[in-house]
Amino acid sequence: MSDSHISPYSLNDLKNTTDDALGNYLRGLHFKQDNSKLDFRLAIGYTAVAIAAVTFVADYKLGWDATKNGTAVAVAAYAVLNGIFTYWMYFVEKGLIFEGSREGRKISLASRTKKHTPTYFLTVTSALDKSRELDCPFTTWFTEDGYFVAKPFQQWLASTVDVIGEADVKSAVKDETDSSQVPEVESNGTPSASGADARSKGTKRSKRKG
Repeated sequence: MSDSHISPYSLNDLKNTTDDALGNYLRGLHFKQDNSKLDFRLAIGYTAVAIAAVTFVADYKLGWDATKNGTAVAVAAYAVLNGIFTYWMYFVEKGLIFEGSREGRKISLASRTKKHTPTYFLTVTSALDKSRELDCPFTTWFTEDGYFVAKPFQQWLASTVDVIGEADVKSAVKDETDSSQVPEVESNGTPSASGADARSKGTKRSKRKG
């Protein structure tokens, strides 16, 4: 369990903490991260900032009359770069949080949340999984008071994403009911038996009725 905690009612904090943990987990499994898309986005951003800074300094030192033509060009360039930046964020990266490979197998992971829904949505694209979206409640790996617990999160990933499961066999939960189900955690950071036991008892009762 992590030493720091966040507000369990903030979807943004829950998502960001989970995103960070996912990247750290995969790098710990020796996935080599590909930062090319991030680097391109940063290059666009820094270029736009540089244009704005140069325009400001030129206007400050030379005055409006001497720089108005250059300022017009700079504004147009800034607008174009901002458009490219927005397009890249929403249509190329699309919530991308990790892209990389391990032993020649590539994987791409993008996350999102829905308003007023405490659920983590993860789009997985790989040679084994093609492209599909997974979802799991944040309460699976966050305690009631906002502490992140790594084990159930890692178990969920290793059990539902084949490429990750191959890299972390010990965390892959494979049972007779549903391998994507991982017990939620209690406030003290220990896995809660209520979810798994309830499903098990429900299965047994249904068999008896049959």
